[in-house]
Amino acid sequence: MSHIWNWKRSLLASLSVFALAAMSLPQAHAAGKTITAVMHSDLRIIDPGFTTAYITRDHGYMVYDTLLATDSSFKVQPQMADWKVSDDKLTYTFTLRDGLKWHDGTPVTAEDCVASLKRWGRNDNMGQKLMDFTASIEAADARTIVLKLKEPYGLVLESIAKPSSYVPFMMPKRLADTPPGQQIAEQIGSGPFKFVKSEFQPGVKAVYEKNTDYVPRKEPPSWTAGGKVVKVDRVEWITMADAQTAINALQSGDIDFMENPSFDMMPVLEANPDLKVETLNKFGFQTLGRMNFLLPPFDNIKVRRAALLAMNQKDVLDALVGNSKYYQLCGAFFVCGTPLATEIGADALTKGGNLEAAKKALAESGYDGTPIVIMAPGDVVTLKAQPVVAAQLLRQAGFKVDLQATDWQTVVSRRTSQKPVSEGGWNMFFTNWVAADVMNPLVNFSIGGRGKNGGWFGWADDATIEKLKDQFARSSSLDEQKKLAAEIQKEAYDQVIYVPLGQFDIPSAWRKSLTGVLDGPATPIFWNIDKSE
Repeated sequence: MSHIWNWKRSLLASLSVFALAAMSLPQAHAAGKTITAVMHSDLRIIDPGFTTAYITRDHGYMVYDTLLATDSSFKVQPQMADWKVSDDKLTYTFTLRDGLKWHDGTPVTAEDCVASLKRWGRNDNMGQKLMDFTASIEAADARTIVLKLKEPYGLVLESIAKPSSYVPFMMPKRLADTPPGQQIAEQIGSGPFKFVKSEFQPGVKAVYEKNTDYVPRKEPPSWTAGGKVVKVDRVEWITMADAQTAINALQSGDIDFMENPSFDMMPVLEANPDLKVETLNKFGFQTLGRMNFLLPPFDNIKVRRAALLAMNQKDVLDALVGNSKYYQLCGAFFVCGTPLATEIGADALTKGGNLEAAKKALAESGYDGTPIVIMAPGDVVTLKAQPVVAAQLLRQAGFKVDLQATDWQTVVSRRTSQKPVSEGGWNMFFTNWVAADVMNPLVNFSIGGRGKNGGWFGWADDATIEKLKDQFARSSSLDEQKKLAAEIQKEAYDQVIYVPLGQFDIPSAWRKSLTGVLDGPATPIFWNIDKSE
């Protein structure tokens, strides 16, 4: 009888989740065309300069715009502004295009954009490096931004056009001037959609309406560049924590788009003639584990090295993905298949781990049995397996592990805390980066060594890595960049800056009533999509 009870309990749970979600589905009185999407995570943090979480980045692309953008040929293109560069390569002048207005009706000014760039430059890894080379950023007049360098730097445009977290979104100066560590108070951008604050239910529903004042560029859309033409009236992001419920809703037509269906349901979705299943991010994801360098026991390098020896990619990827056609073992910090890829330092990780060596290293490390607090979000398909598998591997190596079940948005908030575990701190979490966010040492957040002074969550402090990154930033030779990337990777493995756990792809699924869905390294994006009645 227990299996019948479990089935009934599961059915009731699914029905209750669906009922909750259904309350948020488009109502009959909603005018015009509405796209209803289930994203990879619910949305709670809505400041795209406060977290690298992709759901917040995706929200950012709805509401805000960027000065520059990157197209599918990896070329930097004008978006809100075009540019010119002085002969000595020290002065970059950006001129805002006509017709730019904030959602509150006020004009976009160069002063707004200067403040936005400065805020981004405090938070973003690539932005920080750009600011290291920057002498000044000023508004010469209402439409002109002048950036002056201390010395020539070849990645100015690529930095400002970066497509993923942190994206240098432009916002009004009053918002960009928000003190560090605080979230902005309003959602006022100049982008193709407006955020409907009155309908926002954190963790349940987020609504966006077409910005009828937005003037798209005339070029065809390509990745995050080109014309952002909105062809529907509303987009609604609906949270459905139960994956099966969301898949049922997609197949029945109650929702239009599902960002991350579970891998085991792909055959069912692919067989449905009403659905299209496609990988929008062709470059895939890197999944990784990050330790907290500030708290015991991972403030001890010997303990970190023991933990690294215990890990192995195949166990993680088998649990996360299952189907090997969607994943690959890869020990390269800067993504396999790129010019900077190398396997230096990755032997144990990609060849099944080394538990005996891990046990020996742990015994010699001075580890005192301090429990490892691992945050384990259960609501995101692509983040559920990693902490569970890692916890088991660490236990086998001799660690005590406190695996704490939570949701992803709680992880996003809690990982910012530098407090002791007893006051809400943590020891380890897992996340995924799109390949575009880790393909070189300057864009890769997790590879930084700035510690508490602008470092990414976990706050690794490594002067050697920062020195090598600075050399990389000044390098113009691919051969030299390869050499420096290999040195950075060697140091990263030696100090266990983070644990790369392999690469994977995950398709999205949508009803064929949607057309014009764009691919790219920062998907999904909802301009250019039309919906047939």
